[in-house]
Amino acid sequence: MPRMKAKSGRRGRVGPVFGGLAAVFAAVAICCTAMSKPVLSNQIDSKPGQAPLATGFQRGRETGLPVPRFVSLKSRQARMRVGPSLDYATKWIYTAQGLPMEITEEYGHWRRVRDYAGTSGWMYGALLSGHRTGVIGPWLKTTAPLRTEADASATEIAALEARVRLTISSCDGKWCHVKLQKHDLAGYVRQGEIWGVYPGEVVK
Repeated sequence: MPRMKAKSGRRGRVGPVFGGLAAVFAAVAICCTAMSKPVLSNQIDSKPGQAPLATGFQRGRETGLPVPRFVSLKSRQARMRVGPSLDYATKWIYTAQGLPMEITEEYGHWRRVRDYAGTSGWMYGALLSGHRTGVIGPWLKTTAPLRTEADASATEIAALEARVRLTISSCDGKWCHVKLQKHDLAGYVRQGEIWGVYPGEVVK
């Protein structure tokens, strides 16, 4: 995930802007099916007082929150380690505050996370935030329209390229209201075109 800059080509086209890893690693092949996640429509029973979990999710052993779940990097610099301890070697160093991450396991104060490229490892929980962010799907072969309303016929504000970083304000299961982290733009994007939110998930 090398450091990249916004493309300054045609007007209205927004390219990815984000900090990268301390080291540049080889490209990782990503396909849409590899990014598919459980749909949040089929809920299963939970204990009294707990919100129901969707099929395919479980409760984290430390927090009781759903696993997997999406979070974001709170720190400007975050180390991903091989294992859940400072004794383990650093795998990567992320310098992209606000980058979305998916928690897949909990162990003490540590969280096993995965980025949108499929790279996984362990991070100290304090480096992560519940603030929801996302990126335009790396699997997209074309741009994703940013629209004025949650409607396919609404006016297109901009064409967003794959991996453009977003702040997620809300999602209704089909559309998400987002803000671009590096541009003064906000609008609606189809939920299925974002990595950082599950299909059918409602974010308020």
